Formats: sequence, C-alpha cells, structure tokens
Amino acid sequence: MTALAHRMIGEPRIVDVAGLRWSVRAAGSGPALLLLHGFTGSGRSWEGGLAEAAIDSGFRVLAPDLPGHGGTAWRAGDAGSSDEPSRAAIERVADDLAELLGVLGHDRAHVVGYSMGARVALRFAISHPARVRSLVLEAPSAGIEDAADRTARRASDEVLARALDRDGIESFMDAWERTPVLAGEARLAPPVRTGLREIRLSHDPAGLAASLRAAGQGAMEPLHGRLAEVTAPTLVVVGGDDPVRDRAAAVAAGVPGARLAVIDGVAHAPHLEAPAAFCRLVLDFLREDHAP
Repeated sequence: MTALAHRMIGEPRIVDVAGLRWSVRAAGSGPALLLLHGFTGSGRSWEGGLAEAAIDSGFRVLAPDLPGHGGTAWRAGDAGSSDEPSRAAIERVADDLAELLGVLGHDRAHVVGYSMGARVALRFAISHPARVRSLVLEAPSAGIEDAADRTARRASDEVLARALDRDGIESFMDAWERTPVLAGEARLAPPVRTGLREIRLSHDPAGLAASLRAAGQGAMEPLHGRLAEVTAPTLVVVGGDDPVRDRAAAVAAGVPGARLAVIDGVAHAPHLEAPAAFCRLVLDFLREDHAP
C-alpha cells in the first residue's frame, strides 16, 4: 500500500456550517469514519492509505479540509473582509465538526486525527462525547500547560504566519519541510513526497497563516487536565523516532483505558512512513466491539 496514490476520496462537496464554507470529500458506505489531517495537509492527505483501506473495509469515509486548508474557509462570509474572529481555532473547529457530521447525515463517527488533526479530534471527543464512537490519535498533543511556554509558542507561530504573509507559500514550505519534526519525510518514496508537496503548495497562504495563529499549540486551551473526560475507546499511535513522542505518550497515559501503539523505525507521520502497519493497527481497532 502506497500513501497518496491517486484514488480520490470522492469529489469535494461544499457544506455550509454556521456561515463557514467547508470542503469535504466522502466515499464508501457503512459506519462513518471522520479523518482529520495535520497542518499543511487536506482531506486528500488520506488518499491511497487509510481512506482507501477503510472504504474497502466497509466504512463511510469523511475527509474534510480543516479551516484555512484546501477549500475550507477560516472566516464566515467573505474571508478577506469579515471582522469575525477566525473559525480555525481548535475549540470552534471541534464544535463545527459536530454540526458538519449532522449535515452529512451522521449522528456519530469513528474519528482519526493526525498531529493538528489529533488535537482537534481530542477536543471533539471531550466537547462532544456522544458524537464519537471511537478515537484514534496519531502523533497527538494535549497542548502546552505552562502559560509562559504557550506565550512563547504563540510568538513563534506569529513569526511563521508573518513569513507566510510576506514571502508566500513556496518559500514557507521550503523552510517548513526542513523542520526537525518532519525529518522522517526524507525517507518517503519520491511519489509520496511529490504528492505531499502538491497538497502543501495548493493552499492559500492567508488560510495557513490564520490556522497558525488560531490553531497552534500556543493558542489552544491545554487539555492535560481534561483527558480523563474522554469516554470513547482510544488508540494513540506514534512513531518510535518521533522527536515529540513524549507528548503522545502523555495523552495515552491520561485518557482512561487508552492504548499506546509505537511503530518502530518511523517518525512523526506513521500513516505516510509505514502506511500498511498504520492501517492494520487502525482498522483492527475500529473493527473491535467497543460496546460498554
């Protein structure tokens, strides 16, 4: 199985959620599986990997572009002139996802989130527990507990956002792809790296800047003290070489009954670096009988 093969997860559908334009891909039939991508990704990021395997295994895959990414806006109405605060904030995205599920005809869903998407998924499971059948968190974080550290992170994300505003998408991605947390991508097959780059360069830089400012770890409410509120059966997946592996381990330790699965030899993106192992772990978990 090769991640980012070009089997599309359906054509994007535009859905209005409280005035915000969301772009969502959906395919397959069966229980809903909501896939939430990471920063600079999109719903397309799951193509050829988990999305295809889940569709073949009898799930209805829902793969939205998160606010500021792909075809999803980050402000209601005219994104260029609205005075409304950014809708890219983790807390608001989680609330909007609850409504989005309903618009798409689902009361509940299995939820898988990667990195930034895992932070959204975690907040969603805490704020809307009745909506989540089971939860898979890939390379998650519960945010930053220390107030001074949060302030410092907001400042560093603001520097990145200004670079996007000033220099544009390609220059930003050249630097972003050299960050230590993404070092594992250097081992990806050339077609996979090309697919990642294509998705990243397709974004509106203003949207990514809005996401950095509103959805970064320094901007979100830290969830360390609320992990015990997660009621959904939870699987945490992390790469053995992930430089921020300790964050994932802390989430797994705090969520009641959560399992921690470590995939050796990969870093921050197991779904890309070891797609077969990742899909096997996730689908085996989703197939389990999680009834109380």
